[in-house]
Amino acid sequence: MITTLIVVDSPNEFSQLDLRDCEVIDFDRYLSEFPKRGEGKMRVINLCATDRYLSKGYYCSLLAEARTHKVLPSVNTINNLIIESQEQSLQMKTITLPKSLSDEVQDGSHCDVFFGITKAASMNAIAKFAFERFPAPFLRVSVSKEANATVMTVGFGDWHSANTSDKAELADALREYMVKTWRRGSKQKQARWDMAILCNENEATPPSDAKAIKHFIKAAKLVGINAEVINSNQAANIAHYDALFIRETTAINHPTYHIARKAEQEGLVVMDDATSILKCCNKVYLHDAFSYHKVPSPRSHFVSDNKIETCQKLADDFGFPMVLKLPESSFSLGVFKVKDMEELKLKLETMLSESALVLVQEYIFTEFDWRIGVLNGRPIYACRYHMARGHWQIYNHDSKTNTSGGFETLPTFEVPKQVLDAAVKSCSIIGKSLYGVDIKQANGKVYVIEVNDNPSIESKVEDLYLGKELYMIIMQEFANRLEARGR
Repeated sequence: MITTLIVVDSPNEFSQLDLRDCEVIDFDRYLSEFPKRGEGKMRVINLCATDRYLSKGYYCSLLAEARTHKVLPSVNTINNLIIESQEQSLQMKTITLPKSLSDEVQDGSHCDVFFGITKAASMNAIAKFAFERFPAPFLRVSVSKEANATVMTVGFGDWHSANTSDKAELADALREYMVKTWRRGSKQKQARWDMAILCNENEATPPSDAKAIKHFIKAAKLVGINAEVINSNQAANIAHYDALFIRETTAINHPTYHIARKAEQEGLVVMDDATSILKCCNKVYLHDAFSYHKVPSPRSHFVSDNKIETCQKLADDFGFPMVLKLPESSFSLGVFKVKDMEELKLKLETMLSESALVLVQEYIFTEFDWRIGVLNGRPIYACRYHMARGHWQIYNHDSKTNTSGGFETLPTFEVPKQVLDAAVKSCSIIGKSLYGVDIKQANGKVYVIEVNDNPSIESKVEDLYLGKELYMIIMQEFANRLEARGR
């Protein structure tokens, strides 16, 4: 049986509605009570405000996906409507309507859409179209006629301004929607064998240096792929390629993510894919998913405030020092070690001004971190990255001389089995792309720190043992995926 949760900012707003067969809870309860396994199939209707990136509404959908709950709206839908511009409280997306729909609607028409349904009969087809493009419980849609096209503007409805009639309409639409099958994405068209390698020549610490990129291009040629380097400004023509290999540091609120999504929509083979970027770039998702799937990892907790009682509980649970992490950060940026209660409270205050949640972890001392490269579920390279001199992390961004520690590159057969097993298991909950897994090994145990969707592969570093064979392995995976599509 499927359990349906309706997650809201305030349960009182919906207390008078007939939402039978559903449980209405607030975000804090969903955060704390529903990460457990074995609760059966669960779907989540996220009615929290999603007007701000990294808001509680955003995290509700993100955590639902980490917990393998079916959720509406998905994080991709939220990103479609709010990620491009964050200055306004509610974001709108404008798209051109197909002629079959534009002929049926008048200029200035508008409606509210609840689960694809509207009371405005003349807007039925438009409402269905909007919901298929942006599946969300409550959308506001308007249509305008322009000189050469009819455009539809779509945005999230604002529950705080919704009246009793709107909420009753929501309840009716929800009951109808619950008997339907949740939508799945459709397969995209097949592509040809040309590859774009996305790079940023101005990036200070790119995932691959110029020599490694040349090795990738040569390896691609050997497996029948014509690869060329592009930058984000050239990505408007991404549909002209058959595969996209991202060698620029990724982020969700960043062109790399949007380019990956566009490439997938055009049917390209993409590495790393948008879903992997979405999952790996947010530590809240990763560690909730690690907990749910029992991946060995440091003891972790999410906090949304820096109240005295919250800080005291963290001190009791973790002791000092402890580690605080912003959900989205890379190269050890946004990661801090705090040594006492005062520093904990001050650092949380600063970090919570940037994100609705902060990840708190136990501090585990090691002299090095393992980095295991995993491709389609198989370890392909291994490195030991040593801590920067006199520092507790691999990177010391405050140092002008010793910014990073040394490294050792090893064959995977020399890596302890428990390290490899943890790396493979952690990647299995992300996808089948190319990942770099950071693992600590201490006191006979292993702890997965994070999975990176865009791992460093540099000449004379990660390729030091396999040499050019490492590039061949990755390019052969692209060729295999293209062949699997019947090319």
